Amino acid sequence: MERVVVAGVGIHPFGRFEADYRQLGAVAAREALVDAGVGFDDVELTLVGNVGAEMAKGQNVMDLVGRSGRPIINVESACGSSGSALFLGAQLIESGAHDIVLCLGVEKAPRGFIAASGYSPWQIEAGLGVNPVYFALAAQELLEETDATVEDLADVSVKNHGHAVDNPNAMYRKPVTREEVLTSRMVCPPLTLLMLCAPNEGAAAAVLMSNEEAKRRGIPAPVGLRAVSLVSKGPDDWFVPAVAFPPHRSSLTARAAELAYEEAEVDPADIDLVECQDTDSGSELLAYRDLGLCKAGDEAALLRSGDTALGGRLPVNASGGLLSKGEPLGASGLGQVYELTQQLRGRAGSRQVRGARVAVSHVMGAGHVASVVVLAGAAGRSE
Repeated sequence: MERVVVAGVGIHPFGRFEADYRQLGAVAAREALVDAGVGFDDVELTLVGNVGAEMAKGQNVMDLVGRSGRPIINVESACGSSGSALFLGAQLIESGAHDIVLCLGVEKAPRGFIAASGYSPWQIEAGLGVNPVYFALAAQELLEETDATVEDLADVSVKNHGHAVDNPNAMYRKPVTREEVLTSRMVCPPLTLLMLCAPNEGAAAAVLMSNEEAKRRGIPAPVGLRAVSLVSKGPDDWFVPAVAFPPHRSSLTARAAELAYEEAEVDPADIDLVECQDTDSGSELLAYRDLGLCKAGDEAALLRSGDTALGGRLPVNASGGLLSKGEPLGASGLGQVYELTQQLRGRAGSRQVRGARVAVSHVMGAGHVASVVVLAGAAGRSE
């Protein structure tokens, strides 16, 4: 992907608010437009990722921003919704069909665990149709097959909550200790409450432009969108081994990462920071493997090394991740892009990763889709 840049980003903090989803989305959209130095009338297409709102959700949000008469398309892929919107927008610019596309993710999720999302009727009837059950199964397998321990799961949460202390857009900004994580309420063994993210509310947006349009407008140091992959579940993909434990099964995330790295012409060794979908502590450790950050079996060793903490070789979830920010489903992917864009611009404040040039974001949608994004600052682009 050579023609696409991120010209502007915007966010509404993640948490719980009196405002409705339209107001949350409008805040992020307006901020992204201002950041890019364009008006809504300049936008040729708007793509809105959302899971739970009403019909014509994107149109309802953008009605608070303006009425340009240009197309507004709604995108839904569970937690991968805004990643899917970004994929579509980038493809349309790369093809030459558009020069300016606004991608927005917004959600006002109900309290409590997400249930019956994308599961088969038998799974729901069996009591398996609630997300924490599947996260716990994957975590149990991780503990069984590697040297990872429950303490490692707790330490993922400790790390990410520590990162979020200085993130004004995170829902939880208080550090936690290993003991606090381990003794918090047990939800699904081995996962305690503080090892799980909370569905919540928020919005994030990005204005995508063609290189030519960004140059014409004099956009200062735009961030290059080097690759956006999007894959759906294949015949050998398993979200978690819910029914059987086939010895050879593939990972959506691993396939999405391979496609993105190939398109961007980067190697995992080139990556400076990562925002991955830590819906639970075990999922972050699994992402280390699936994103190629370590070999299978070395997930806990990478965490213990300190490399994935701020100040380490490869910070993961410097924003605090979903464990601290919470997860407004339709907005989580673009929330990652917001964080990484600010990092690559050198605007992340006390969370700034020094010398950051190449960044990766990763989302999954109900085990059915996965998306991996590669972003690069000006110094990180290969000629």
